[in-house]
Amino acid sequence: MFATATRNFVAEVDHGGLLIPVSSLNDTITLLTVVVKRKRFWLWQKPKYLTTDFNLNDILKGDTPIQPDTKETDFIKYNGTYGDNIQGSMNANFVHSNVSLEAKDSSKLQSSFGGLKKEEVNVQKLLQDSKGRVLDMSHCLIQQAKEKHRRVFGIVKERIVTTNPCSVIEEVQQGGQCGGRLSLCGPKNPKVSLKENGSLSTDSNVTVEIPTHTTIAYGLIELEVKHDGSYKLCLMSDTMGGFEVDSFAHKGPVDVSGALAHKNNHLRQDLEQLNDHFQLLSSLPVTTRSSLFQQFTEVMQDQTAVSALQNVLDQMCLDKSLPQGDTTTTEPQKQNIQAILDLVEQSGQVGLAQTGQSTSVLTAIHLISSALDEMTNDCLAVLGICCNHTMLQTMELLVQCVSEKGELSLSRAGQAALTEDVFEKAEHLFATSNVSLKRDGDTVKTEINQEPGNLPLALCIAVRGLGSLVCCV
Repeated sequence: MFATATRNFVAEVDHGGLLIPVSSLNDTITLLTVVVKRKRFWLWQKPKYLTTDFNLNDILKGDTPIQPDTKETDFIKYNGTYGDNIQGSMNANFVHSNVSLEAKDSSKLQSSFGGLKKEEVNVQKLLQDSKGRVLDMSHCLIQQAKEKHRRVFGIVKERIVTTNPCSVIEEVQQGGQCGGRLSLCGPKNPKVSLKENGSLSTDSNVTVEIPTHTTIAYGLIELEVKHDGSYKLCLMSDTMGGFEVDSFAHKGPVDVSGALAHKNNHLRQDLEQLNDHFQLLSSLPVTTRSSLFQQFTEVMQDQTAVSALQNVLDQMCLDKSLPQGDTTTTEPQKQNIQAILDLVEQSGQVGLAQTGQSTSVLTAIHLISSALDEMTNDCLAVLGICCNHTMLQTMELLVQCVSEKGELSLSRAGQAALTEDVFEKAEHLFATSNVSLKRDGDTVKTEINQEPGNLPLALCIAVRGLGSLVCCV
């Protein structure tokens, strides 16, 4: 809830910029705090930032601490309200039965941060103070970061803090109705009719009080660290830090190119490089695919659950270690995540005979999870509505359209499949990922908005991945 509020805040005030949202109220972040940037499994993913209990002076050699020159300025007054209203229904008719389902889901998140101020370090003075200084390479934090690889040190150069007590309020209303009729008859048996109607509704209202001087976002300067502990401040936004041992050869199971994925020509290339993963998922037994699809649709209902699943899979793919318990997830969320892990374990390693290559179900599932984790709450909510066989088939055609010529004939998509209602949902879904859809007679045209980030690629991967799991019924 707090993480969602700070994420929305950064998206509004620094879209495509350098501010990093604080994910936990438990994080203590001050100027010169050391933050570890963890590069991800896939190059198109945004990095993860892990705050530490140390500041720059704690890992420096010598007894003379750096005294930063700092200043405070008024930033903005911020109050934001975000909400989703989702409604869906389904009717199924069979020879002897019919079932109807209706669901409504609404949520509202109100972030009242009030007046905010910015604290920042005088970078020019920090640069002068850093001349001739050396990091203590025997420090446990540095040793552990080097052992993990793909880790970069950064220090907090600016932070956005609250000036008064404030609050984040989340209101959720969920309701559903189910109706059904089942009839059984046979030559020697009397006809039996079963009827059942039910409804379920839940409401929740949670308020989190945030104290004064709470950091909600921050900016970093990365460090380029040499073997002997000498370091440089990476002053340009396109200059990356890291340890010298990692600078000569990049290691890691990264499958897509490092080029900006929102460009059309790169989008097609990146998706082609991931085809093995989609083929692997579509070749799984029907029962496995169906179960995985069901669990993913459950997890997608909450951004917190998506992030928790991603953290578990990251640990298994990158650190090759068993996942630890996550105290931030609810019991149903833990059960959904564990069910996915169980299905992955049962599937094991699968080879693709047609390509002569081999990949694991774990990597393929991690690919879908990674794409979902990159999405906004709005995008996840709309994608959740589209999670059925017919709509995903249509979305896959639109994904192909985006990555190729940018035009789709409705005769190819099927006029019945792309109804006005389906088109409205698709238009909203793609718009949340910086892709515009326009209807021009019998043709749908797509255009990728040239904004920073990899949302178009993340959406395409999510649709292709979920489409590989959904089973035709």
